Amino acid sequence: MLSDLLDEALVRLDVEATDWEDAVRKSAGPLVELGAATPAYVDDIVRGVRELGPYIVIAPGVALPHARPESGALSPALGVVTLARPVPFGSPQNDPVRFLFPLSATDSDGHLGALQSLVELLGTRDFLARLAGARSAGEVLSVVREMEGAGT
Repeated sequence: MLSDLLDEALVRLDVEATDWEDAVRKSAGPLVELGAATPAYVDDIVRGVRELGPYIVIAPGVALPHARPESGALSPALGVVTLARPVPFGSPQNDPVRFLFPLSATDSDGHLGALQSLVELLGTRDFLARLAGARSAGEVLSVVREMEGAGT
């Protein structure tokens, strides 16, 4: 479950970002601060988007910044970041992005499991609206836990 990977220290609300790269770096920065990933991991996320396009934009308004585990993922972790103003990532069908879920997965299975859990939550009515209305990291964690429980 996503809430198992989530830590209040990885939640940032109403972040100001100038563009997609700034949004990625600001969203994934807490993974480095908490010791879940290295700075090289964040650099690899940015490099991946530059080389492959906006593959991390997984749904309308939603990005899942992540890189390969060997790029510097140190422990499994997930953040939740809302942007003060959405920014384009170059994904015609899903831009602009307002919600970022930076992920550090130490193996491919963790990445897939987290992605599946996130997709289930994104399919839950009002999930993103409730995240947008959250005023604290604790409230974000409560919303995620509650919505996960409603989906099971």
